[in-house]
Amino acid sequence: MIVADTGAIVALIDRSDRHHKALRTLYENDRDAWVLPWAILPEVDYLVGAHVGPRAQEAFLTDLADGTFGVSWGDEDDLDEARRLTERHRALRMGLVDAVVIATATRIKAKAIATLDLRHFAAVMIPGNPKLLPRDL
Repeated sequence: MIVADTGAIVALIDRSDRHHKALRTLYENDRDAWVLPWAILPEVDYLVGAHVGPRAQEAFLTDLADGTFGVSWGDEDDLDEARRLTERHRALRMGLVDAVVIATATRIKAKAIATLDLRHFAAVMIPGNPKLLPRDL
């Protein structure tokens, strides 16, 4: 499984993003492996609408509704783990979204996290040591 962070999904949607091609190739190679944690959805919606445009925003929402992307709705343990992560890594000023992405990746034993945010994800020891894509290609 590949757990996706906000920036990776925005880059996947935004053809002008410098990481688009690499992420598109990764996604097309194994679409069913991608999981979007619930916490990234509002951020992706906002950023796509603001920076890519309303048509892309509509397409993203349609893709969610059609099941194009698998969504992990998580559980209370994810929130508890996210709280622990933000406390443990207070100096990183990691927010809820990144902490939920890490908690989700840990819970489902993801082989990779699709992220452009190396400041947070590369600094945290994530159980199972998932690859950070596209960095670890």
